[in-house]
Amino acid sequence: MKTMDSSEKQRSNSHQNEEKTAARRALSRRSFLGKSFAIGAGTLSGGLLLSQRASAFASGTLTPGDAGLLRFPAALEILEADFWIQYNELGGIQDGEVPGGFGINEYTKALAVLDSDMAQYIHDNTDDEITHHQFLNAYLISKGADPANLDALPR
Repeated sequence: MKTMDSSEKQRSNSHQNEEKTAARRALSRRSFLGKSFAIGAGTLSGGLLLSQRASAFASGTLTPGDAGLLRFPAALEILEADFWIQYNELGGIQDGEVPGGFGINEYTKALAVLDSDMAQYIHDNTDDEITHHQFLNAYLISKGADPANLDALPR
């Protein structure tokens, strides 16, 4: 077995230190760019929101832009609720609280091995996601805006 002489050890240590320094520099640059982007985006959106604030609050209604911004997360919540409803059909608690739910016995048993509360977790998340889009749409309707509706999308 060959042992390293002192000059080989120094070169190896020097190389390792250079790699660590380069990795720190890259991480530092990445971190800086990420933080800079987040601050810039926050500043820009804050300024845009403030410019619309007076007219929206004064009228008690939503601007068309504000309604569009709220319809987008409402549509996402509709999609998310649909995904959770399908998941609940497979492994959630089968009751009348949330739509669907015939369950697959083998699947439910396998989930219970991983976590005995998994069926309750799936059920509760499904209920939460349904509530989220219902809340956003109810708010839009209360302000005289159209709610998010994905029924017209082609299937």
